[in-house]
Amino acid sequence: MAEDALSPLAALLSAHAGAEAARHRAIWAYDGRLAHVARSTSEPTIGQMRLAWWNDVIDDAAGIKGQGEPVIDAMRATGACEAPGLVAMIDGWEILVVEPEIDVEGLRAYAVGRGGGLFRALAGEADAPDWLVQAGQVWALWDLSGHVGDERLADEALSLARNLVTDAPLPWPRRWKPLRIAYTLARQDVLAGRRAPVGMPRALALRLLRVALFGR
Repeated sequence: MAEDALSPLAALLSAHAGAEAARHRAIWAYDGRLAHVARSTSEPTIGQMRLAWWNDVIDDAAGIKGQGEPVIDAMRATGACEAPGLVAMIDGWEILVVEPEIDVEGLRAYAVGRGGGLFRALAGEADAPDWLVQAGQVWALWDLSGHVGDERLADEALSLARNLVTDAPLPWPRRWKPLRIAYTLARQDVLAGRRAPVGMPRALALRLLRVALFGR
């Protein structure tokens, strides 16, 4: 799988996944492919067809469809194709493809699908606790806020994320360290009213290292 299939943030988070690093990279790269569909599609019907293709790949028990596509090959090689939440991620991204004007309900659906599905997939938990799914929603809304040109949508994404943030400490298992880091970075920015930065600025990299080492 080409390294450019991963965002800098995803690559750094995956590095904290230990023996699961390759599987994490494959899932993040899959999310990146879905994001590309949402970014590059101007015709909703075409976008839905492209997302449906990915859905067919995930459902292909024979492991034939999509052979040769680097991300698909990596997902199959690492067992990521068996992760829960992958179809939910497609459903979440589809909101951005088909809705011309995304309202708060649309944002919620996007966050539950993309964010909740992503965190379930990375955790490998079909019956993930509600707090983990909610943490994934916060992360997805934060991430969206930094990657859309619509100021209203970015502000509404941050506002919704703020409503989902909890003050109570979350019981992160050690094996979910990359998810804890991702959520903590998002939570800090959401509470400060800051949108997600684009790329990997030095300040974000230093914050990630601090959270990884000290938990905050």
